[in-house]
Amino acid sequence: MDQQLPTWASYAATVAATLLLLHALRRLLFGGRANCRKLNLPPGPKPWPIIGNLNLIGALPHRSLHALSRQYGPLMHLRFGSFPVVVGSSVDAARFFLKTHDVAFTDRPKTAAGRYTTYNYSDITWSPYGAYWRQARKMCLTELFSARRLDSYEYIRREEIRSLVRDLRGAAAAGGAPVLLKDFLSTVSLNVISRMVLGKKYLDPAEAAGAVVSPDEFKWMLDELFLLNGVLNIGDSIPWLDFLDLQGYIKRMKKLSKKFDRFLEHVLDEHNERRWKEGEEFVAKDMVDVLLQLADDPTLEVKLKRDGVKAFTQDLIAGGTESSAVTVEWAISELLKQPEIFAKATEELDRVIGRERWVEEREVHKLPYVEAIVKETMRLHPVAPMLVPRLSREDSQINGYDIPAGTRVLVNVWTIGRDPEIWDKPEEFRPERFLGSPIDVKGHDFELLPFGSGRRMCPGYSLGLKVIQVSLANLLHGFAWRLPDRMKREDLSMEEIFGLSTPRKEPLEAVVEPKLPEHLYDL
Repeated sequence: MDQQLPTWASYAATVAATLLLLHALRRLLFGGRANCRKLNLPPGPKPWPIIGNLNLIGALPHRSLHALSRQYGPLMHLRFGSFPVVVGSSVDAARFFLKTHDVAFTDRPKTAAGRYTTYNYSDITWSPYGAYWRQARKMCLTELFSARRLDSYEYIRREEIRSLVRDLRGAAAAGGAPVLLKDFLSTVSLNVISRMVLGKKYLDPAEAAGAVVSPDEFKWMLDELFLLNGVLNIGDSIPWLDFLDLQGYIKRMKKLSKKFDRFLEHVLDEHNERRWKEGEEFVAKDMVDVLLQLADDPTLEVKLKRDGVKAFTQDLIAGGTESSAVTVEWAISELLKQPEIFAKATEELDRVIGRERWVEEREVHKLPYVEAIVKETMRLHPVAPMLVPRLSREDSQINGYDIPAGTRVLVNVWTIGRDPEIWDKPEEFRPERFLGSPIDVKGHDFELLPFGSGRRMCPGYSLGLKVIQVSLANLLHGFAWRLPDRMKREDLSMEEIFGLSTPRKEPLEAVVEPKLPEHLYDL
């Protein structure tokens, strides 16, 4: 009997050690879930070990969360791997996170995209809450996107819209074959933002001579940047699997980062060379010039380093390009399914603008039906359907539910745009719902938040809105549109793909026919 004691003692010690290990693993995997029982968390599906609720998220996460919100309500608690997530899918929830307690939810979660594609969180989008981000926001509002500076670049937007209609007229004259609208929209958007930010058109081989990327590669880089900044990377949810890079996203991010860095180094070197040559006579011509001047400012609270200038520049290019092209393509897609809306827009344009000139930016406010089409498009097809995720900085409560510090917060504006308590027949495209409506897209009306709201609202929303409105107005004014032969309206797919933006899954093909006097297209 005495000889068996050591055996039983060893067994007991092994059991105790195993229980301690399991307890430690449980705390690691579930973030102290035992303590969470004391909290009154919002309702949500029961998480699986390790993966949490990731098994419930499909290829279109905003639609997956929309379906779950119908079951669990407009405030929902989930776990994405190791991290708690709260999803707000109502006006009240959006107002709580983005306005009432905006400061408490102004931080960003750490993601691989922020680390590898934005110079270790040095840009505007992913930088954490603090002195650096506050300074970045102030720079955007007072320098980069001030009304004065945007007005000074109006001539660029006007010239590029003229190039757009000329190119489309040329395509229409080439036998009446369908055109890929996204190619034209991406080109005009990228040319506008490239000239404003970089000082030249990097899609024009003549202007971009000596550049380190080709025009096609430049477009690919931007598409890849938007996709990778919106993917659900496993390592962001289960950190101890991050090193495996199971989906291959981190490898792609690193490759993209090297390409962008090479390009942006070239851009900064060009700008610094001009500054050096012109000396005291130097005058800032574009946003990179402004950023470089700010980097030299000794009064800045936080020094803006070279990586910060590159990260800001990348943000400005990407943010100003994708939103306008995606939104206009969705608008034309919806109108092709409802020719009667086309007719109403054409009547307004002919009556207000006439058929002897193009639409100018300052005239868009005289076109309430065209403005309503833009708002309705943004309601049904928000570019960022869940906004960029936020991170709670402190414990808070909403409707009696606890939101602990460290919780990731998603606001599903895609669901809000389809809320039958707000919108009559929400699945229908009906611009008339905005005629006479006070609802706007500037972040004050939580029924419609295409650019977000609060401190983390898209700082360049006013530029994006200008480009969207004037582009769409002139496309509707200058051309008749129809689907390719033998294609019915009901055959036009309206499926989307998910990333940081949500474009059409299948790029839109349409036949365009000029309808204004011929000489206008040569201006």
